[in-house]
Amino acid sequence: MSSDNSEPGHGNSPAAWTAVIIMLVAVAIGTIAFFYSHAPVVWASAALLVVGLIVGAVLAKMGYGADGDRLSKKDN
Repeated sequence: MSSDNSEPGHGNSPAAWTAVIIMLVAVAIGTIAFFYSHAPVVWASAALLVVGLIVGAVLAKMGYGADGDRLSKKDN
């Protein structure tokens, strides 16, 4: 096996975790609201889903992505 450390980390970064948590909350809220037929909350959760995507992209651009310069590199 080679010890090439050029792997990006499969999203194991603050940007990815923040985006995923926001989007999971949005889907959970949207699912519950859809079950109770509350359309405005369903649409608000859809908007929150998009916000999660944007927050993840912004954090990645700020250097908190998998190859970000603001992350401390761990030696394995």
